[in-house]
Amino acid sequence: MNNTPYIDPPATEQELLTRTAMLVGMTLSQIAQQVNLSVPDDLSSHKGWTGKLAEIYLGATAANLSEPDFQLIGIELKTIPMANPGVPKESTYICTVNLTETSGISWQSCIVKKKLARVLWLPVESNKAIPLQYRRFGSAYLWSPDAEQERILRNDWEEIMELICIGDLDKVSSSLGRYLQIRPKAANADSLGRSYSKEGIMTATLPRGFYLRSSFTRTLFKKE
Repeated sequence: MNNTPYIDPPATEQELLTRTAMLVGMTLSQIAQQVNLSVPDDLSSHKGWTGKLAEIYLGATAANLSEPDFQLIGIELKTIPMANPGVPKESTYICTVNLTETSGISWQSCIVKKKLARVLWLPVESNKAIPLQYRRFGSAYLWSPDAEQERILRNDWEEIMELICIGDLDKVSSSLGRYLQIRPKAANADSLGRSYSKEGIMTATLPRGFYLRSSFTRTLFKKE
């Protein structure tokens, strides 16, 4: 990413939406040229490249911090691959799960709630028949969970975290949760993290991440 230009972060929601509107119909190659990035041949070894491209173009500032991408205005950016218009292709990664520092955390203070409080969903074509460089961005959608959606998200989070806190990580699977799920988050099986067993013993385990189910994000685009 040498020579990648610095773009001032948006100061308001409207400024962000104005920038995002300029992406609609643009190919990944056209946007990449504007920010001096090279388009990879495919995403198999460049996971997250499309999201990084959008972050640079739109002026996101959080990088790898546990904060919303647009720190000044508290908005998280989620590029969402679409198999077909309005049909998310896969679940959406939110954040990693801290498996060892679980004492005293609550839904109100957790990073999942902070990340999902205000989300800019940015669709992008994901049809394998279209070369990556020619895939286009769609119309973005600014969303906050309503009361019922947050209630379910909170219930999912609390159910998962309760098992982690008592050392029952082996009972936490991707089948838990209506909207929110937890899945391994690692490049390969050799990437190990740490967690506590029921006996309080530190053990090696695969890192985990929180994800939104595609069945849930699909409902968001139906309402949009």
